[in-house]
Formats: sequence, structure tokens, C-alpha cells
Amino acid sequence: MTAPKMIMFDYGQTLANEAHFDGIAGTRALLGYATVNKHSLTAEQVQKRADELNHELGRFDPKTRHLFKIEVPSYAFSAYLYESLGIKLSLSPEKADRIFWDASSPAVPTEGISELLTFLKKQGIRTAVISNISYSGNTLKERIDRLLPDNEFEFIISTADYMFRKPSRRIFELGLTKAELSAKEVWYIGDNFECDIIGAHNSGIFPVLYDGASAKTAPVTADFDFLHIHHWQELTDILS
Repeated sequence: MTAPKMIMFDYGQTLANEAHFDGIAGTRALLGYATVNKHSLTAEQVQKRADELNHELGRFDPKTRHLFKIEVPSYAFSAYLYESLGIKLSLSPEKADRIFWDASSPAVPTEGISELLTFLKKQGIRTAVISNISYSGNTLKERIDRLLPDNEFEFIISTADYMFRKPSRRIFELGLTKAELSAKEVWYIGDNFECDIIGAHNSGIFPVLYDGASAKTAPVTADFDFLHIHHWQELTDILS
């Protein structure tokens, strides 16, 4: 284990602790901007259709979602969902995503992350973000900048913009290309063992499992080296 030149972070439950997803709350917020609702559908009815589509796609089924290697952008999903139901919104796709996300999954920074980012800056360790997320990079950046206004992430990669999802090595390789670094010079930190830890390892990047926001209790083992931390102060102590 050697000190990295850059640390790349996952977003959800790593940089930010998101509340339990409430699709009905997000849909209700969007319907407030409906200019046409041909069938007078409620948020519950619209979300029921969204759940059916997601089940058909296998996006969020715990049994199949790890096989879902291609990202479905939220704007494309919402375009089909609302237009197929005879609903028109007075919002741009990006604005609609932000309103839905803020209402359905409000977030706060994980405990100690601001202090860690300040420490990394002082140490001269560069930072960036790679996230499996259906919202655009601009939408993700807007939220991260709001939660962590002093961040100096060199780039923020949303899989919605680049198709490939973690654990695909292609999304990690994109990050390495943007950073102009080799895999051995980078660490990747995330909370999901398969997507983040195995994905980073298979890309030659040293993985760090963070479970501070997810509060995992089961022991995690693998046949390769990785770091397992429960609080950001642990990483500060190691890098010191």
C-alpha cells in the first residue's frame, strides 16, 4: 500500500448520506409543474408505473441489479414515463431531475468528509468522483457543490453521461485517463463491495471500503488487499 497521488470517491453513502428513497415524494414534486395531466394521475399512480418499468429493466432488483452494467439516464427514463402517461412538465429535463432528486433523496455530507477533503488538499493529494447514478454530471456536480462547497474535485463522472456502470473497468479507466495517472497511483473509495471494491481492484486501483454511512456490520473478506474504514478520521490517520 503506497500513498496515492489521487483519491477518487463514490458519491452516494460515501460523500453524502442520502435519505431512504421516496419516489412518491419526488413524483409529487414534479407533478406540481405539470401543464398537462391527461388522465389526472396521482403521484402514487405515476410511481407505480415507474416501479413497473424499473422492474422490467431489472434496475433495482437486489437479485439482478449487479448484472445491470449499462446506465439508464434519468432524463430518458422520465421522458418515456411521463409522455407515455399523457403528462407534460414545464421543466427542462435537467431541472426536472434536480427537483425529483431533492424531493425523493435529500442528503447531508457524511460525518468528517469536509475535514478529510481539507486534509487531502494540504497533503497535495488530488481528488475526483466516479458515481453510478442516473442523473447527469452537471446535476451531480450541483448537488456535491451544494453539500461540499469547498471541494476541489478535478472532475465528477456520472455514469449517466458515459453509459458504463461500476464495476465495469471502463468507467474506472475513463477516470484514470482524465486524471492522466496510472492505476497504481490512485485509490478509490466507496461503500459497495461489488461495484466499488471489486470494480476498482479489477481495474488495478487500490480499493478502500467505507461503511460510515451504510453502517454495515458483517465482516468483509476478499482474496486481494483492500482497506476497510468506518470513519474518515481513520483514513486521515493512515495517510498521516
